[in-house]
Amino acid sequence: MNPSIRSAFNAAFTAEKYQELLTWVERQYNYRPPFRVAESPVFIPNSLKRQLLEACEQITDVIVAPDFKERSQGALLTAQEVPNETPHTTFLQMDFGICKGTDGAYTPQLIEVQGFPSLYFFQDLVARGYREVYDIPDTYTHLFGGMQSEEYIEMLRRVIIGDCDTEQVILLEVEPEKQVTSIDFIACKHMIGIEPVCISELKVEGRKVFYFKEGRKIQVRRIFNRVIFDELIRRDDLEREFYFTHDYDVEYVGHPNWFFRISKHTLPLLDSPYVPKSYFLNELAELPQDLHNYVLKPLYSFAGTGVIININQHDVDMIKDPENYILQRKVEYAPVIETPSEPSKCEIRMLMLWEDGQPRPKIVNNLARLSKGLMVGVRYNKDKDWVGGSVGLFERG
Repeated sequence: MNPSIRSAFNAAFTAEKYQELLTWVERQYNYRPPFRVAESPVFIPNSLKRQLLEACEQITDVIVAPDFKERSQGALLTAQEVPNETPHTTFLQMDFGICKGTDGAYTPQLIEVQGFPSLYFFQDLVARGYREVYDIPDTYTHLFGGMQSEEYIEMLRRVIIGDCDTEQVILLEVEPEKQVTSIDFIACKHMIGIEPVCISELKVEGRKVFYFKEGRKIQVRRIFNRVIFDELIRRDDLEREFYFTHDYDVEYVGHPNWFFRISKHTLPLLDSPYVPKSYFLNELAELPQDLHNYVLKPLYSFAGTGVIININQHDVDMIKDPENYILQRKVEYAPVIETPSEPSKCEIRMLMLWEDGQPRPKIVNNLARLSKGLMVGVRYNKDKDWVGGSVGLFERG
């Protein structure tokens, strides 16, 4: 989005360099991610950076407010509430589509907000990969607060492991080796030393939870939770002893309740020029006259499933549980990134950490996704180039 740097990058780009990037990423852990890594990072100028930071602060104000737990209580699913909820989320993410405002300038518009961890480890890895292969100016960085990669990883170690023995902290998922995001779990193991463990492998003895490593039985003290309830509920084929709704002698890093509290359920609570208007479907006395300018989203879904883009009255009438849906005004992504073919659209996910004892979360890293399709997502970008996962490089200062 910085024209001069973008022009220089594109002029120097070659298909061979891109293959070198993919090879570099693969060689780090002898594993190639199953998702598409984009050809280019996103260069973000200070003008857009300031808006993204302002948007994050305005949204964070709502989440740190004393009444947020009360206002978000309705987000918790019946019979799915997890004991020992932490006072606040540990992980916070905000997805912004990059759009054009009425003045023609680029502006961020919120798509999602999530109280759940993203690719905190892989994003540092791939940012280093882009810098290793391409000629990236030192005036741009993927991290915030003046951090270098070493400081960032140490912060993740402090937040996730705390004062526990590393072996007593696990990353919990459903069949982690089969997940599209498994590269992040592998990077996590290499960077801070904790094992990815399938929920079906946990053993329960009373209130104690154990896993096995190299034939040794180890008690779990802390769980870095990456389990998404939507998937777990569908996997009734998994034989397991561990259930989130039971009370165990474990601490959660990323308590599961915050997955629901900070979610699509949060969107109607926000009032900001960076947040498209959103409404709980069941609370609307009448539908907007310009219904075609809205999207219909289920509250409890993941990765864009169930979203209806071009809605009409019939779509709304077919909803049997309107309390589980929101209407959100459409966000029109702008084709902001010049590529050798058609321009790409862009979404920026701001990654935040909220350490214990701190009044607010801090922005630490980011994730970018490039798209040329109707939506950001694999199924909308098949057979296209200059799309996929990337990282934003922000102008320093």
